Parts: sequence; C-alpha cells; structure tokens
Amino acid sequence: MASLVVQQAIGALQTSGPSSSFGCRQDILSVPVKLGLKECKFSNGYPMWNRFSSSQKHSCVIQASTSQASVVDTMSLPSNRISEKLKKPNEAALILIRHGESMWNEKNLFTGCVDVALTKKGIEEAIEAGKRISNIPIDMIYTSALIRAQMTAMLAMTQHRRKKVPIIMHNENEQANLWSEIYSEETRKQSIPVITTWQLNERMYGELQGLNKQETAERYGKEKVHEWRRSYDIPPPNGESLEMCAERAVAYFKENIEPQLQSGKHVMIAAHGNSLRSIIMYLDKLTSQEVISLELSTGIPLLYICKEGKFMRRGSPVGTTEAGVYAYTRRLAAYRQKLDDMLQ
Repeated sequence: MASLVVQQAIGALQTSGPSSSFGCRQDILSVPVKLGLKECKFSNGYPMWNRFSSSQKHSCVIQASTSQASVVDTMSLPSNRISEKLKKPNEAALILIRHGESMWNEKNLFTGCVDVALTKKGIEEAIEAGKRISNIPIDMIYTSALIRAQMTAMLAMTQHRRKKVPIIMHNENEQANLWSEIYSEETRKQSIPVITTWQLNERMYGELQGLNKQETAERYGKEKVHEWRRSYDIPPPNGESLEMCAERAVAYFKENIEPQLQSGKHVMIAAHGNSLRSIIMYLDKLTSQEVISLELSTGIPLLYICKEGKFMRRGSPVGTTEAGVYAYTRRLAAYRQKLDDMLQ
C-alpha cells in the first residue's frame, strides 16, 4: 500500500508543471505523506527514506509552492470518517440589513441614488442592528456605493463581540490597491473586507429624486405615485422599476456573493429597501406580486442560513440578551460559545 502511494505521488509530480532534467518539478517543497513505518522526502524528484520504529507516528504531505495546495492524508482516518469529511456540507450565515434612517428619509424626500448620510436616529438604528448580530460570525461585508449603507455596516460592526475591524477595499486602480495594502499578517487576520458596489444601490428614482413624497402625490395623484413606488415593472419618469433594480442586484448576488456563501464564508449585506427586496425575492422565491408587498424596516437585520445550496430564513435576531437566539444551527451556537469562552 505504501509503495503504491509513493508511486502515485511521484507520478503526479512528474506529470505537472515545469520540469528539471530529471522530469520532476523543481518547486516542490520537502514536507511530511503517511507511509506506514517510513517517511519519504522528495529531493530533486528522488525519494529519500528514513526508517522509524513502529511506535512512532509518521505523516507525509507533498506540497507545491506555486499553489500551496496539500495532499490530504486520508490514510490516517477510518473510511467512515473520510466519507463524512468529504460529504460534510458547507453552512454559512447571511445577514441582510437595510440602512438606518437617512437625512432625506427624515424629510420625506425621494432619495434613490442620491448619496446622503444617516440621521442621529439612523446611527442609533445601525448600532442597535449591530447588537442583534454581535454573536453571528462575519467574514465578508458587501455594501452599496452609498454612504448611508456603508455607515450602517461600519456602525453595526462596532458592536460585534469578535472586535474585527471592517476595512473598505479600494480596487479602483493599481495605485489604490497599493496605497491601501496591509503589511501585518496579524492585522490582516483581525480585519474584515468590505466590498462596495453600485449594483447594490437603491433603485434610481429618476425625476422623483429630491421631491417631497407628499407633494408629489398631490401633484401627480396618489394612484400614479403608488404605481411608481410599488409596481414591479413600471418605473418612475427616467428612473428604474423594481424589476430593473432586481436585474442588477440579483445578478451581482449570484455571481459574487452566493459563491462565497457556498464556500462557507459568512456574509453581511448592508444595502437598501429595493435592492434587498430584490435579493429576498430570489432567496425566498417570491413572485412579482408577492415582492411588491414586502416591507423592510430600517436597521432591522434578517438572518438566512445557506446550506447545501438552499437558503433558509431565520428572521431577525432579537439581541444579545436571549441565550438561545443564535442556536439556529449547531455551527452558530458553537461560535457563540467560543466567543463566550474567549471573552470571559
């Protein structure tokens, strides 16, 4: 059995990557692959053997420096545990938060894609949202390109018990990447990347932006304004319909965010009423009639669990005072227990 493993390992090395004159990879690192009573190290493509006593433990890993990928040592696990390890599904948390009250929300103005900040109440809503999600793991944050969504995400994270720092990624150009580089590996581990994108923006309200909602209803009629605001496929003058907003928001979610969730990354999205309604429509498989009646409150997070390619809505966490609120899955419960142990 051991000789077969070695032959397969050498064969894999000989058939991949740039070769030396011996036909083997030059960039192979010499590191530990389980071979019973012997340990094998590769040097210039040739196996070198060291014999150990039967009482010693031996391990062997073959690693290529270019990919940093390692061969999993399955020989050390019983076959049933190997099967369990390979079949174990990824499970991840998805948090959706509509931004807190903005200055134009307070003035009852159509805001759309106009970039206005939060009010004092909006700041308080964002902080309260953070308290509700303070025990849920977060690996990545996505926000719209608008400041009210970014403020909400940042303020919410000030309440998280893990105390990782959200850092906005600047990928506009090579210089922006270079100037925002982090050179401490420890600091990098204590950071959460924040990715901003216009595809998660509120829908563009066209010629209604900046107008008072009540005055607009008096001018155009309540039924017409209600049609612009609540229909699925009728846009306001020179603006976007909910359907148009959904096309960009859902496409971005499926292409960029969903793969992160399926790989086991925990994600928070801070965005807007209509971009989030669009994503919820996709997650909950709502019809165009069902989504137009969906209301999202400012600053109230919604939790989904992504497992085996399916999304399960868990509602809004009620806060840190309820002991069992995060026990929606064993993984989230274990994460909270880990935080309790760390911070005692």
